[in-house]
Amino acid sequence: MKRFHDLVVALGPIGVLLFAAAESIGIPNPGGTDLLLIVVTAARPTQAALCAFLAVIGSLAGSVVFFEVMRRGGEALLAKRTATGRGAKLRQWFHRYGMVTVFISALVPLPGLPFKFFVACAGALGETRTRFLMVLAAARIPRYFALAYLGAELGEESWPWVKSHTWHMAAGAIVLATALYILIRMSDRTPESPPLSG
Repeated sequence: MKRFHDLVVALGPIGVLLFAAAESIGIPNPGGTDLLLIVVTAARPTQAALCAFLAVIGSLAGSVVFFEVMRRGGEALLAKRTATGRGAKLRQWFHRYGMVTVFISALVPLPGLPFKFFVACAGALGETRTRFLMVLAAARIPRYFALAYLGAELGEESWPWVKSHTWHMAAGAIVLATALYILIRMSDRTPESPPLSG
């Protein structure tokens, strides 16, 4: 872990970009992008905004690769993994709430809401690429810029602060997710313009 910490700090913002993209594709890194971002911004506070921006770009790039893979052949795999048990329940949540599940799990790391699973659902079940990227960006931008700010301001105390305030952040995420859910439902119900006659 110490060696990984030193490597990430040495790579700086570029390391944040690379590791965020790798994790979003499905390659785990020790501590995840959240901790990685805090470590780098604590060591390089003047580059906090750049690190946050590159974390967002890396996350979007890696996630869209994973999304496209699932879109092109993930339905059978998803059906197998969601036949019974917890997988079936999570799939029901996605069917009911759609991209709101992606938004909440991308914005706040809550237990029981696995981000990768909901991305897989979005890809395998035919969500549009544009809506997927818009919802993911709406979640990742505030999450990563807030973490970068904390890393720059609080340093090593940032991660304990995040863990102690997880449920406060979750409450805010639920409020935002409710608004997003309403907007998506309204958008889906908007009638198409009638074809021109003649």
